[in-house]
Amino acid sequence: MNEFELIKKYFCDWDIGSAGGIHGDGTAASQVSLGIGDDCALLNIPEGKHLAVSTDTFSEGTHFFKGTSPEAIGYKALAVNLSDLAAMGADPLGFTLALSLPDDNPAFLAGFSQGMRSLASKWRIPLVGGDTVRGALSVTITVLGAVADSEALRRDRAETGDRIFVSGPLGGAAYGVWARYRDISETPETRALFSRLDYPCPRLDLLPLLRLLGCRSALDISDGLLGDLSHILKASRKRAVINRKSIPCPEFPKEVPPEEQLKMILAGGDDYELLFTLSPENAERYKEMKRENPALPVLYEIGSIHDCSSDFPEISFADSPDIPADIAGFTHF
Repeated sequence: MNEFELIKKYFCDWDIGSAGGIHGDGTAASQVSLGIGDDCALLNIPEGKHLAVSTDTFSEGTHFFKGTSPEAIGYKALAVNLSDLAAMGADPLGFTLALSLPDDNPAFLAGFSQGMRSLASKWRIPLVGGDTVRGALSVTITVLGAVADSEALRRDRAETGDRIFVSGPLGGAAYGVWARYRDISETPETRALFSRLDYPCPRLDLLPLLRLLGCRSALDISDGLLGDLSHILKASRKRAVINRKSIPCPEFPKEVPPEEQLKMILAGGDDYELLFTLSPENAERYKEMKRENPALPVLYEIGSIHDCSSDFPEISFADSPDIPADIAGFTHF
């Protein structure tokens, strides 16, 4: 089939629920004036909001293993981009898809489209355009969102005294990578860890709570806790003190050596949980809210922000001074 037939069959007429994204007041918005089929999509930007834009490329052999299911590839390619919107505090407006394919394999395209559509439907974010070409398997997605300036979760807004939080366990996805490099098969006991790698959850669900708590600085953990925390510290010109034992982590299989577990937790990446800061007052406010309403999401306090006398984003551990200095996050080059 040609390019236009492929797009029409697999990527048009997705049913993603009413009209599209969810804005700050929690109501659905009709943000797409013109979608797929013209030279450009036309989107309506809510009054008083900035347009948030992020692009990620997802390549076979670098970001996912050969043999990964088409559904997982489609799902995760969108998930990691939606995670960027969550990290900026932005509500989804729409996304574009540039897809490079070695052939027009119907089984792959059906699974890929279904995986992507399932997540787009969950967050009601419409596919508004893109491109398809023949070549090595690669997926590039650009997500578009909307956020008020006062609610943008910027890396340069961490303040001295802030408490550092993460939104969930770290290291599960890194185990999935470790196991696949060693041809270790998934078992019922490790299924959740492999799922962390293949089907990460963008934490858009936390945005209403983070806004209520006055959160001002955040990012998502894609390259590992230490590497990503250093980005906030460098942008905000601060240092951090971490309590290693406070970092949430999954239960690893016994065959994973303790030193590998530590690397997975601190530097593994691919978890796509949020790393963010709250003022001391709002950190205490959250704890009180959680006591009164146990159904609130669990947020894990792992450390604090301090003044820094240099440009070097220093991270120290209050309870684990013997952590190896060579543990660092993932780098792309």
